[in-house]
Amino acid sequence: MKTCLLLAGCGALVAFGAASAQAETLREALITAYQQNPTLNAARAAQRATDEGVPISLADGRPSSQVQAQYTENFLNPANAFTAPERSLNGSINLTVPVYSGGSVRNGIKAAKTRVGAGQADLRGTEAAVFSNVVAAYMDVMRDEAIVSLRLQNVGALETNLQASSDRFEIGDLTRTDVAQSDARLAIAQSDLQTAEANLIRSKEIYIQLVGNAPGQLEPPPPLPNLPDGPESAVDTALDDNPDVIAARERVEASKFDVKAARGARLPQVALFTQGNYQNFLGTLGSSLINANFIQQQSSAAGGVQLTVPVYQGGRPGAQIRRAQALSGQAMEQEIATERDVIAQTRGAFASYRAAMQVIAASQVAVDSNALALEGVRAENSVGNRTVLDILDAERELLNAQVQLVTARRNAYVAGFTLLAAMGKAEARDLGLDGGILYDPSVNYDRVRRKINDWASDEDPTAQSTRTVDTPAQDAALIGPPAN
Repeated sequence: MKTCLLLAGCGALVAFGAASAQAETLREALITAYQQNPTLNAARAAQRATDEGVPISLADGRPSSQVQAQYTENFLNPANAFTAPERSLNGSINLTVPVYSGGSVRNGIKAAKTRVGAGQADLRGTEAAVFSNVVAAYMDVMRDEAIVSLRLQNVGALETNLQASSDRFEIGDLTRTDVAQSDARLAIAQSDLQTAEANLIRSKEIYIQLVGNAPGQLEPPPPLPNLPDGPESAVDTALDDNPDVIAARERVEASKFDVKAARGARLPQVALFTQGNYQNFLGTLGSSLINANFIQQQSSAAGGVQLTVPVYQGGRPGAQIRRAQALSGQAMEQEIATERDVIAQTRGAFASYRAAMQVIAASQVAVDSNALALEGVRAENSVGNRTVLDILDAERELLNAQVQLVTARRNAYVAGFTLLAAMGKAEARDLGLDGGILYDPSVNYDRVRRKINDWASDEDPTAQSTRTVDTPAQDAALIGPPAN
């Protein structure tokens, strides 16, 4: 069943606050990155280059023809060359039709077609990787905005505490130690706020790098659907659908065709040929000793079958075969390495997601409990049973629990999306980014694979991605509503 991750959903897994109708959605950010991200556009261009490997390989098995022309001016002839012309014009045309090439052409074509399949899988992998980075950047901005908001609230609360402590010190209700403790906590909170603001700026800049424009007010993302129940089912899906695994398998098959193509260099080759020649001496062929009428132009034509049997080529074919075999072995090992990496990534993402969900549940309990505890400590302080330090500690514990909850929500969503990407379920079609904007690499392949015109070329390329040099440097200003 097609995953529609970014279609309009009902509640959000991550909720940092209410979102307005004008808020930027994760789907919009992914669509923008899909169209303007330079990494993804470069991968598409690379795939178009890979597509051309098929018509190039097909050309090796097609007829080839060439025309040659030569004009010669004989400014010094031998003394005994009585009939040597002063000048001549020569032309020739040749047509060669390959009949049998030892299997090199056939296997070269198969290897090129297989590499097109591998390249298309690589493009899927690049797409999923870019989307994973965009999701992480989107969630980082939301997390850091929430943390800055929490830090701002904490600084405000500590400033109020400090003012209250100072007022109570003036009337002799508190000691200077109480004021110093409030002052110290405020200074620490202000430094933590500076760090949080720097993190927010960095997250915004990474968002611009990936998406191409500055983030606005970000709407909480929709829930992640179709997540697996366990790591075993996730790995099974990943081994079938992960684009990196598919690309590695295709490269193994292509390398086997390369070995067969290399072996063809040792086999006989058969070709049909025809050629024609024309020569014109431009009226300069003659002799001062013989009074005769020399023919000033002549033509010839021939055709036949050419058999080429390699006898010795200096060891080149053997070296080419061994090199192809070694590269085939490398491709096999890389397939296993890719499979290992995907398995580890899938299991790790599942474990991270499950752990983050547990942290969310525990952190929510901690937030609720610390909020209740802070309220109680303040009430007890009003009757003299708690000190100012107790209030400061309770505020700090509540803040830490809130930050941990915000971070866990971000980690859970990113880990869940990473898990979908590892399973091969985080590409444009999986995410519902349809509506006429999807790039189909098979369209270009179908366009070029049968082209036979030597003069058929495309227009010079222009950059498709947007530049960010004119984007102003980001600050730590909060765009969305304050964190709850």
